[in-house]
Amino acid sequence: MLTSTPDQAAGRTDNSWWAHYRASIVLGVPFVGAQLAQFAIHATDVLMVGRLGTSELAAMVLAAQMFFTLFIFGSGFANAVVPIVAQAQGRGDRVAVRRAVRMGMWAVLGYGVLTMPVLWEAETVLRMLGQQPDVAALAGSYLRVALWCMFPALLFMVLRGFLSSLERAGIILYVTIIVLLSNAALCYVFIYGHFGAPALGIVGAAISALVVNTLSFVLLYAYIQYQPQTRSYEIFVRFWRPDWPVLKEVVKLGLPIAVTILAEVSLFTVASLLMGMIGTVELAAHGIALQFASIAFMVPLGLAQVATVRIGLAHGRRDAEGIKRAAIAVLVIGCGFALIGSAVFALFSHELAAMYLDTRRPDAAQVLAYAGPLIVIAGAFQLVDGVQALAAGMLRGLKDTTVPMVLALVSYWAIGFVAAYLLAFHAGLGGIGVWYGFVIGLAAASISLTWRFFRFLSQERKLLALPV
Repeated sequence: MLTSTPDQAAGRTDNSWWAHYRASIVLGVPFVGAQLAQFAIHATDVLMVGRLGTSELAAMVLAAQMFFTLFIFGSGFANAVVPIVAQAQGRGDRVAVRRAVRMGMWAVLGYGVLTMPVLWEAETVLRMLGQQPDVAALAGSYLRVALWCMFPALLFMVLRGFLSSLERAGIILYVTIIVLLSNAALCYVFIYGHFGAPALGIVGAAISALVVNTLSFVLLYAYIQYQPQTRSYEIFVRFWRPDWPVLKEVVKLGLPIAVTILAEVSLFTVASLLMGMIGTVELAAHGIALQFASIAFMVPLGLAQVATVRIGLAHGRRDAEGIKRAAIAVLVIGCGFALIGSAVFALFSHELAAMYLDTRRPDAAQVLAYAGPLIVIAGAFQLVDGVQALAAGMLRGLKDTTVPMVLALVSYWAIGFVAAYLLAFHAGLGGIGVWYGFVIGLAAASISLTWRFFRFLSQERKLLALPV
Protein backbone atom coordinates (compact mmCIF):
# COMPACT_ATOMS: atom_id res chain seq x y z
CA MET A 1 0.00 0.00 0.00
CA LEU A 2 1.31 3.47 -0.89
CA THR A 3 2.17 5.41 2.24
CA SER A 4 3.50 8.82 1.16
CA THR A 5 2.17 11.76 -0.79
CA PRO A 6 3.72 13.36 -3.88
CA ASP A 7 4.69 16.40 -1.83
CA GLN A 8 6.50 14.30 0.74
CA ALA A 9 8.30 12.43 -2.00
CA ALA A 10 9.37 15.63 -3.72
CA GLY A 11 10.87 16.85 -0.48
CA ARG A 12 13.17 13.85 -0.30
CA THR A 13 14.52 13.71 -3.81
CA ASP A 14 16.21 15.89 -6.41
CA ASN A 15 14.16 15.72 -9.61
CA SER A 16 16.45 17.82 -11.76
CA TRP A 17 17.49 16.39 -15.11
CA TRP A 18 21.13 16.46 -14.01
CA ALA A 19 20.32 14.40 -10.92
CA HIS A 20 18.54 11.74 -13.00
CA TYR A 21 21.31 11.49 -15.60
CA ARG A 22 23.97 11.34 -12.91
CA ALA A 23 22.12 8.68 -10.87
CA SER A 24 21.54 6.56 -13.99
CA ILE A 25 25.22 6.70 -14.95
CA VAL A 26 26.49 6.05 -11.40
CA LEU A 27 24.20 3.02 -11.09
CA GLY A 28 24.64 1.98 -14.72
CA VAL A 29 28.45 1.75 -14.86
CA PRO A 30 28.74 -1.11 -12.32
CA PHE A 31 25.68 -2.85 -13.80
CA VAL A 32 27.10 -2.74 -17.33
CA GLY A 33 30.54 -3.73 -16.06
CA ALA A 34 29.06 -6.70 -14.22
CA GLN A 35 27.22 -7.81 -17.37
CA LEU A 36 30.42 -7.59 -19.44
CA ALA A 37 32.36 -9.52 -16.79
CA GLN A 38 29.65 -12.22 -16.73
CA PHE A 39 29.93 -12.47 -20.53
CA ALA A 40 33.70 -12.88 -20.16
CA ILE A 41 33.26 -15.73 -17.66
CA HIS A 42 31.33 -17.77 -20.24
CA ALA A 43 33.87 -16.92 -22.96
CA THR A 44 36.70 -18.11 -20.68
CA ASP A 45 35.01 -21.48 -20.12
CA VAL A 46 34.47 -22.04 -23.85
CA LEU A 47 38.01 -21.01 -24.79
CA MET A 48 39.66 -23.23 -22.17
CA VAL A 49 37.52 -26.30 -22.86
CA GLY A 50 37.93 -25.73 -26.60
CA ARG A 51 41.64 -26.49 -26.30
CA LEU A 52 40.79 -30.05 -25.21
CA GLY A 53 39.33 -31.02 -28.58
CA THR A 54 36.36 -30.74 -30.90
CA SER A 55 34.12 -33.16 -28.99
CA GLU A 56 34.78 -31.37 -25.70
CA LEU A 57 34.06 -27.99 -27.28
CA ALA A 58 30.83 -29.23 -28.83
CA ALA A 59 29.80 -30.77 -25.48
CA MET A 60 30.59 -27.52 -23.66
CA VAL A 61 28.46 -25.52 -26.09
CA LEU A 62 25.53 -27.93 -25.73
CA ALA A 63 25.81 -28.12 -21.94
CA ALA A 64 26.14 -24.36 -21.57
CA GLN A 65 23.11 -23.76 -23.80
CA MET A 66 21.00 -26.25 -21.85
CA PHE A 67 22.01 -24.84 -18.46
CA PHE A 68 21.64 -21.24 -19.63
CA THR A 69 18.15 -21.85 -21.03
CA LEU A 70 16.95 -23.17 -17.67
CA PHE A 71 18.87 -20.53 -15.74
CA ILE A 72 17.57 -17.62 -17.80
CA PHE A 73 13.99 -18.78 -17.21
CA GLY A 74 14.61 -18.98 -13.47
CA SER A 75 16.18 -15.53 -13.50
CA GLY A 76 12.71 -14.16 -14.23
CA PHE A 77 11.72 -14.88 -10.62
CA ALA A 78 14.91 -13.23 -9.34
CA ASN A 79 14.26 -10.20 -11.55
CA ALA A 80 10.73 -9.94 -10.15
CA VAL A 81 12.22 -9.11 -6.75
CA VAL A 82 13.73 -5.86 -8.09
CA PRO A 83 10.53 -3.82 -8.70
CA ILE A 84 8.87 -5.16 -5.54
CA VAL A 85 11.88 -4.20 -3.41
CA ALA A 86 12.45 -0.89 -5.21
CA GLN A 87 8.87 0.25 -4.71
CA ALA A 88 8.92 -0.84 -1.06
CA GLN A 89 12.25 0.93 -0.54
CA GLY A 90 10.88 4.06 -2.22
CA ARG A 91 8.03 4.26 0.27
CA GLY A 92 10.28 3.39 3.22
CA ASP A 93 8.71 -0.01 3.98
CA ARG A 94 11.60 -2.14 5.27
CA VAL A 95 9.34 -5.02 6.27
CA ALA A 96 8.07 -5.35 2.68
CA VAL A 97 11.67 -5.25 1.41
CA ARG A 98 12.65 -8.10 3.76
CA ARG A 99 9.64 -10.21 2.84
CA ALA A 100 10.16 -9.75 -0.91
CA VAL A 101 13.83 -10.77 -0.77
CA ARG A 102 13.10 -13.81 1.39
CA MET A 103 10.28 -15.04 -0.82
CA GLY A 104 12.39 -14.34 -3.89
CA MET A 105 14.98 -16.73 -2.47
CA TRP A 106 12.25 -19.25 -1.72
CA ALA A 107 11.00 -19.01 -5.31
CA VAL A 108 14.41 -19.59 -6.92
CA LEU A 109 15.28 -22.43 -4.54
CA GLY A 110 12.02 -24.15 -5.47
CA TYR A 111 12.73 -23.58 -9.16
CA GLY A 112 16.24 -24.99 -8.74
CA VAL A 113 14.81 -28.22 -7.33
CA LEU A 114 12.53 -28.54 -10.38
CA THR A 115 15.49 -28.24 -12.78
CA MET A 116 17.57 -30.96 -11.11
CA PRO A 117 15.98 -34.03 -12.81
CA VAL A 118 16.29 -32.44 -16.26
CA LEU A 119 19.95 -31.57 -15.83
CA TRP A 120 20.77 -34.91 -14.17
CA GLU A 121 19.35 -36.74 -17.19
CA ALA A 122 20.90 -34.32 -19.70
CA GLU A 123 22.72 -37.09 -21.58
CA THR A 124 19.46 -38.92 -22.20
CA VAL A 125 17.73 -35.71 -23.28
CA LEU A 126 20.51 -34.78 -25.70
CA ARG A 127 20.56 -38.29 -27.21
CA MET A 128 16.79 -38.02 -27.77
CA LEU A 129 17.45 -34.72 -29.58
CA GLY A 130 19.78 -36.48 -32.00
CA GLN A 131 23.16 -35.44 -30.59
CA GLN A 132 26.25 -37.62 -30.99
CA PRO A 133 26.54 -40.18 -28.12
CA ASP A 134 30.10 -39.20 -27.15
CA VAL A 135 29.24 -35.49 -27.13
CA ALA A 136 26.02 -36.11 -25.17
CA ALA A 137 27.96 -38.17 -22.60
CA LEU A 138 30.51 -35.39 -22.09
CA ALA A 139 27.77 -32.77 -21.77
CA GLY A 140 25.92 -34.98 -19.30
CA SER A 141 29.03 -35.40 -17.13
CA TYR A 142 29.42 -31.60 -17.03
CA LEU A 143 25.78 -30.94 -16.11
CA ARG A 144 25.63 -33.55 -13.33
CA VAL A 145 28.07 -31.32 -11.47
CA ALA A 146 26.92 -27.96 -12.82
CA LEU A 147 23.26 -28.55 -11.87
CA TRP A 148 24.19 -27.56 -8.30
CA CYS A 149 25.23 -24.14 -9.65
CA MET A 150 21.58 -23.27 -10.20
CA PHE A 151 21.00 -22.62 -6.49
CA PRO A 152 23.85 -20.18 -5.70
CA ALA A 153 23.57 -18.53 -9.13
CA LEU A 154 19.88 -17.67 -8.69
CA LEU A 155 20.30 -16.75 -5.02
CA PHE A 156 23.05 -14.37 -6.12
CA MET A 157 20.59 -12.82 -8.58
CA VAL A 158 18.05 -12.21 -5.80
CA LEU A 159 20.63 -10.60 -3.50
CA ARG A 160 21.88 -8.55 -6.44
CA GLY A 161 18.34 -7.26 -6.94
CA PHE A 162 18.13 -6.32 -3.25
CA LEU A 163 21.41 -4.38 -3.33
CA SER A 164 20.49 -2.77 -6.64
CA SER A 165 17.29 -1.41 -5.16
CA LEU A 166 19.38 0.15 -2.39
CA GLU A 167 21.51 1.65 -5.22
CA ARG A 168 24.58 -0.26 -4.02
CA ALA A 169 25.65 -1.64 -7.40
CA GLY A 170 29.39 -1.14 -6.90
CA ILE A 171 29.79 -4.29 -4.82
CA ILE A 172 28.10 -6.31 -7.57
CA LEU A 173 30.77 -5.26 -10.06
CA TYR A 174 33.61 -6.02 -7.63
CA VAL A 175 32.22 -9.46 -6.85
CA THR A 176 31.77 -10.26 -10.54
CA ILE A 177 35.38 -9.29 -11.29
CA ILE A 178 36.61 -11.47 -8.41
CA VAL A 179 34.54 -14.34 -9.77
CA LEU A 180 35.87 -13.78 -13.32
CA LEU A 181 39.49 -13.99 -12.15
CA SER A 182 38.79 -16.94 -9.82
CA ASN A 183 37.01 -18.82 -12.61
CA ALA A 184 39.95 -18.41 -14.99
CA ALA A 185 42.40 -19.62 -12.34
CA LEU A 186 40.27 -22.60 -11.26
CA CYS A 187 39.59 -23.65 -14.86
CA TYR A 188 43.34 -23.59 -15.52
CA VAL A 189 43.93 -25.83 -12.50
CA PHE A 190 41.04 -28.29 -12.79
CA ILE A 191 40.64 -28.60 -16.58
CA TYR A 192 44.34 -29.11 -17.37
CA GLY A 193 45.56 -30.54 -14.03
CA HIS A 194 48.10 -27.96 -12.89
CA PHE A 195 49.64 -27.45 -9.41
CA GLY A 196 49.18 -31.10 -8.48
CA ALA A 197 45.45 -31.23 -9.26
CA PRO A 198 44.10 -34.02 -11.48
CA ALA A 199 43.28 -33.11 -15.11
CA LEU A 200 39.48 -33.38 -15.06
CA GLY A 201 38.73 -31.93 -18.49
CA ILE A 202 35.18 -30.71 -18.98
CA VAL A 203 34.19 -31.90 -15.48
CA GLY A 204 36.90 -29.60 -14.14
CA ALA A 205 35.10 -26.69 -15.81
CA ALA A 206 31.89 -27.72 -14.04
CA ILE A 207 33.67 -27.87 -10.66
CA SER A 208 35.11 -24.42 -11.30
CA ALA A 209 31.63 -23.11 -12.15
CA LEU A 210 30.19 -24.54 -8.95
CA VAL A 211 32.95 -23.03 -6.81
CA VAL A 212 32.74 -19.53 -8.31
CA ASN A 213 28.92 -19.41 -8.28
CA THR A 214 28.97 -20.39 -4.63
CA LEU A 215 31.67 -17.80 -4.00
CA SER A 216 29.60 -15.04 -5.63
CA PHE A 217 26.63 -15.80 -3.35
CA VAL A 218 28.79 -16.07 -0.23
CA LEU A 219 30.50 -12.74 -0.95
CA LEU A 220 27.19 -10.90 -1.33
CA TYR A 221 25.83 -12.63 1.78
CA ALA A 222 28.93 -11.56 3.74
CA TYR A 223 28.64 -7.98 2.46
CA ILE A 224 24.97 -7.74 3.45
CA GLN A 225 25.72 -9.10 6.92
CA TYR A 226 28.81 -6.92 7.40
CA GLN A 227 27.36 -3.55 6.36
CA PRO A 228 25.20 -1.98 9.11
CA GLN A 229 22.69 -0.50 6.66
CA THR A 230 22.04 -3.74 4.78
CA ARG A 231 22.21 -5.91 7.91
CA SER A 232 19.46 -3.78 9.48
CA TYR A 233 16.97 -5.21 6.95
CA GLU A 234 17.37 -8.64 8.66
CA ILE A 235 17.00 -10.48 5.35
CA PHE A 236 18.14 -13.83 6.74
CA VAL A 237 16.44 -13.67 10.15
CA ARG A 238 13.69 -16.31 10.41
CA PHE A 239 14.32 -17.23 6.81
CA TRP A 240 12.21 -20.39 7.16
CA ARG A 241 8.98 -18.42 7.82
CA PRO A 242 6.74 -18.36 4.71
CA ASP A 243 4.88 -15.30 3.44
CA TRP A 244 2.50 -16.82 0.93
CA PRO A 245 0.97 -13.57 -0.47
CA VAL A 246 4.44 -12.16 -1.22
CA LEU A 247 5.62 -15.48 -2.70
CA LYS A 248 2.54 -15.42 -4.93
CA GLU A 249 3.38 -11.87 -6.04
CA VAL A 250 6.98 -12.85 -6.87
CA VAL A 251 5.78 -15.79 -8.99
CA LYS A 252 3.00 -13.74 -10.62
CA LEU A 253 5.46 -11.00 -11.65
CA GLY A 254 8.31 -13.38 -12.38
CA LEU A 255 6.60 -15.85 -14.69
CA PRO A 256 5.86 -13.31 -17.47
CA ILE A 257 9.42 -11.97 -17.15
CA ALA A 258 10.78 -15.52 -17.46
CA VAL A 259 8.66 -16.24 -20.54
CA THR A 260 9.70 -12.94 -22.16
CA ILE A 261 13.41 -13.55 -21.59
CA LEU A 262 13.15 -17.14 -22.83
CA ALA A 263 11.24 -16.03 -25.92
CA GLU A 264 14.05 -13.67 -26.92
CA VAL A 265 16.84 -16.14 -26.13
CA SER A 266 15.12 -18.90 -28.11
CA LEU A 267 14.65 -16.50 -31.03
CA PHE A 268 18.43 -16.22 -31.39
CA THR A 269 18.80 -19.98 -31.11
CA VAL A 270 16.37 -20.34 -34.01
CA ALA A 271 18.29 -17.67 -35.91
CA SER A 272 21.39 -19.88 -35.80
CA LEU A 273 19.35 -22.85 -37.03
CA LEU A 274 18.02 -20.78 -39.95
CA MET A 275 21.53 -19.63 -40.86
CA GLY A 276 22.73 -23.23 -40.70
CA MET A 277 20.01 -24.16 -43.22
CA ILE A 278 21.37 -21.53 -45.60
CA GLY A 279 25.03 -22.54 -45.45
CA THR A 280 28.21 -23.04 -43.41
CA VAL A 281 29.80 -19.74 -44.46
CA GLU A 282 26.60 -17.90 -43.57
CA LEU A 283 26.44 -19.60 -40.15
CA ALA A 284 30.08 -18.73 -39.39
CA ALA A 285 29.52 -15.10 -40.41
CA HIS A 286 26.34 -15.01 -38.33
CA GLY A 287 28.24 -16.26 -35.29
CA ILE A 288 30.81 -13.47 -35.64
CA ALA A 289 28.18 -10.73 -36.02
CA LEU A 290 26.16 -12.15 -33.14
CA GLN A 291 29.21 -11.99 -30.86
CA PHE A 292 29.52 -8.24 -31.41
CA ALA A 293 25.77 -7.72 -31.06
CA SER A 294 25.83 -9.69 -27.79
CA ILE A 295 28.71 -7.64 -26.37
CA ALA A 296 26.97 -4.38 -27.33
CA PHE A 297 23.73 -5.64 -25.76
CA MET A 298 25.40 -5.73 -22.33
CA VAL A 299 25.06 -1.91 -22.16
CA PRO A 300 21.25 -1.71 -22.57
CA LEU A 301 20.85 -4.86 -20.48
CA GLY A 302 22.64 -3.16 -17.59
CA LEU A 303 20.72 0.09 -18.15
CA ALA A 304 17.42 -1.83 -18.19
CA GLN A 305 18.16 -2.93 -14.63
CA VAL A 306 18.90 0.70 -13.77
CA ALA A 307 15.50 1.67 -15.23
CA THR A 308 13.68 -0.93 -13.12
CA VAL A 309 15.36 0.29 -9.93
CA ARG A 310 15.06 4.03 -10.57
CA ILE A 311 11.43 3.84 -11.72
CA GLY A 312 10.52 1.45 -8.90
CA LEU A 313 11.99 3.82 -6.30
CA ALA A 314 10.16 6.81 -7.79
CA HIS A 315 6.90 4.86 -7.90
CA GLY A 316 7.31 3.93 -4.25
CA ARG A 317 7.69 7.64 -3.44
CA ARG A 318 4.53 8.37 -5.48
CA ASP A 319 6.70 10.61 -7.65
CA ALA A 320 5.13 10.64 -11.14
CA GLU A 321 7.53 13.28 -12.46
CA GLY A 322 10.45 11.26 -11.13
CA ILE A 323 9.22 8.17 -12.99
CA LYS A 324 9.01 10.06 -16.28
CA ARG A 325 12.41 11.71 -15.92
CA ALA A 326 14.09 8.48 -14.81
CA ALA A 327 12.71 6.73 -17.90
CA ILE A 328 13.72 9.48 -20.32
CA ALA A 329 17.23 9.73 -18.82
CA VAL A 330 17.85 6.00 -19.25
CA LEU A 331 16.43 6.03 -22.79
CA VAL A 332 18.65 8.95 -23.83
CA ILE A 333 21.78 7.34 -22.35
CA GLY A 334 20.95 3.96 -23.90
CA CYS A 335 20.20 5.39 -27.34
CA GLY A 336 23.37 7.50 -27.19
CA PHE A 337 25.51 4.40 -26.60
CA ALA A 338 23.65 2.53 -29.34
CA LEU A 339 24.22 5.30 -31.89
CA ILE A 340 27.94 5.38 -31.10
CA GLY A 341 28.07 1.59 -31.39
CA SER A 342 26.16 1.67 -34.68
CA ALA A 343 28.67 4.12 -36.11
CA VAL A 344 31.61 1.95 -35.01
CA PHE A 345 29.98 -1.16 -36.52
CA ALA A 346 29.29 0.63 -39.81
CA LEU A 347 32.76 2.19 -40.15
CA PHE A 348 34.87 -0.78 -39.05
CA SER A 349 32.75 -3.79 -39.98
CA HIS A 350 35.45 -5.67 -41.88
CA GLU A 351 38.14 -4.92 -39.30
CA LEU A 352 35.88 -6.21 -36.52
CA ALA A 353 35.03 -9.38 -38.44
CA ALA A 354 38.72 -10.07 -39.09
CA MET A 355 39.34 -10.24 -35.32
CA TYR A 356 37.56 -13.62 -35.26
CA LEU A 357 39.22 -15.09 -38.35
CA ASP A 358 42.54 -16.52 -39.35
CA THR A 359 42.84 -14.60 -42.62
CA ARG A 360 45.38 -17.14 -43.92
CA ARG A 361 42.71 -19.83 -44.18
CA PRO A 362 41.32 -20.34 -47.73
CA ASP A 363 37.69 -19.78 -46.66
CA ALA A 364 38.42 -16.68 -44.55
CA ALA A 365 37.83 -14.18 -47.36
CA GLN A 366 34.39 -15.65 -48.07
CA VAL A 367 33.34 -15.52 -44.40
CA LEU A 368 34.77 -12.01 -44.03
CA ALA A 369 32.84 -10.76 -47.07
CA TYR A 370 29.59 -12.10 -45.61
CA ALA A 371 30.23 -11.05 -41.99
CA GLY A 372 30.97 -7.39 -42.85
CA PRO A 373 27.43 -6.52 -44.01
CA LEU A 374 25.93 -8.48 -41.09
CA ILE A 375 27.93 -6.38 -38.63
CA VAL A 376 26.62 -3.22 -40.31
CA ILE A 377 23.05 -4.52 -39.83
CA ALA A 378 24.00 -5.38 -36.23
CA GLY A 379 24.47 -1.63 -35.74
CA ALA A 380 20.80 -0.98 -36.46
CA PHE A 381 19.97 -4.18 -34.61
CA GLN A 382 21.54 -2.97 -31.35
CA LEU A 383 19.53 0.27 -31.43
CA VAL A 384 16.11 -1.42 -31.64
CA ASP A 385 17.21 -4.30 -29.40
CA GLY A 386 18.47 -1.82 -26.83
CA VAL A 387 15.29 0.26 -26.80
CA GLN A 388 13.05 -2.78 -26.36
CA ALA A 389 15.23 -4.02 -23.48
CA LEU A 390 15.11 -0.60 -21.83
CA ALA A 391 11.33 -0.34 -22.29
CA ALA A 392 10.86 -3.78 -20.74
CA GLY A 393 12.99 -2.71 -17.76
CA MET A 394 10.98 0.49 -17.40
CA LEU A 395 7.71 -1.44 -17.35
CA ARG A 396 9.05 -3.84 -14.71
CA GLY A 397 9.68 -0.83 -12.50
CA LEU A 398 5.91 -0.27 -12.59
CA LYS A 399 5.30 -4.01 -11.95
CA ASP A 400 3.77 -4.31 -15.42
CA THR A 401 4.90 -7.66 -16.86
CA THR A 402 1.96 -9.60 -18.32
CA VAL A 403 0.92 -7.30 -21.19
CA PRO A 404 4.59 -6.62 -22.08
CA MET A 405 5.09 -10.39 -22.31
CA VAL A 406 2.29 -10.63 -24.88
CA LEU A 407 3.63 -7.66 -26.85
CA ALA A 408 7.12 -9.16 -26.85
CA LEU A 409 5.94 -12.61 -27.97
CA VAL A 410 3.97 -11.10 -30.85
CA SER A 411 6.91 -8.89 -31.86
CA TYR A 412 9.60 -11.56 -31.60
CA TRP A 413 7.78 -14.47 -33.18
CA ALA A 414 4.65 -13.41 -35.09
CA ILE A 415 6.50 -10.46 -36.65
CA GLY A 416 10.25 -11.04 -36.32
CA PHE A 417 10.52 -14.76 -37.00
CA VAL A 418 7.93 -14.72 -39.79
CA ALA A 419 9.65 -11.74 -41.45
CA ALA A 420 13.05 -13.42 -41.12
CA TYR A 421 11.82 -16.65 -42.70
CA LEU A 422 10.01 -14.90 -45.57
CA LEU A 423 12.90 -12.55 -46.36
CA ALA A 424 15.49 -15.31 -46.16
CA PHE A 425 13.75 -18.11 -48.07
CA HIS A 426 11.04 -16.47 -50.14
CA ALA A 427 12.48 -13.04 -50.97
CA GLY A 428 15.85 -14.61 -51.75
CA LEU A 429 17.87 -12.50 -49.28
CA GLY A 430 19.41 -15.49 -47.49
CA GLY A 431 21.24 -14.77 -44.24
CA ILE A 432 20.88 -11.00 -44.67
CA GLY A 433 17.12 -11.55 -44.71
CA VAL A 434 17.25 -13.37 -41.36
CA TRP A 435 18.89 -10.33 -39.76
CA TYR A 436 16.53 -7.88 -41.47
CA GLY A 437 13.60 -9.89 -40.18
CA PHE A 438 14.82 -9.81 -36.60
CA VAL A 439 15.49 -6.07 -36.84
CA ILE A 440 11.84 -5.67 -37.90
CA GLY A 441 10.65 -7.82 -34.98
CA LEU A 442 12.77 -6.02 -32.40
CA ALA A 443 11.71 -2.65 -33.83
CA ALA A 444 8.08 -3.72 -33.32
CA ALA A 445 8.93 -4.68 -29.73
CA SER A 446 10.70 -1.38 -29.06
CA ILE A 447 7.78 0.67 -30.41
CA SER A 448 5.02 -1.32 -28.70
CA LEU A 449 6.77 -1.58 -25.32
CA THR A 450 7.74 2.11 -25.25
CA TRP A 451 4.16 3.05 -26.19
CA ARG A 452 2.88 0.76 -23.46
CA PHE A 453 5.13 2.38 -20.85
CA PHE A 454 4.10 5.96 -21.52
CA ARG A 455 0.43 5.01 -21.86
CA PHE A 456 0.62 3.04 -18.60
CA LEU A 457 2.46 5.94 -16.97
CA SER A 458 -0.30 8.39 -17.93
CA GLN A 459 -2.78 6.17 -16.08
CA GLU A 460 -0.43 5.79 -13.12
CA ARG A 461 0.03 9.56 -12.84
CA LYS A 462 -3.66 9.93 -12.08
CA LEU A 463 -3.48 7.23 -9.39
CA LEU A 464 -0.29 8.66 -7.87
CA ALA A 465 -1.93 12.07 -7.58
CA LEU A 466 -4.68 10.66 -5.35
CA PRO A 467 -4.27 11.13 -1.57
CA VAL A 468 -3.63 8.00 0.55
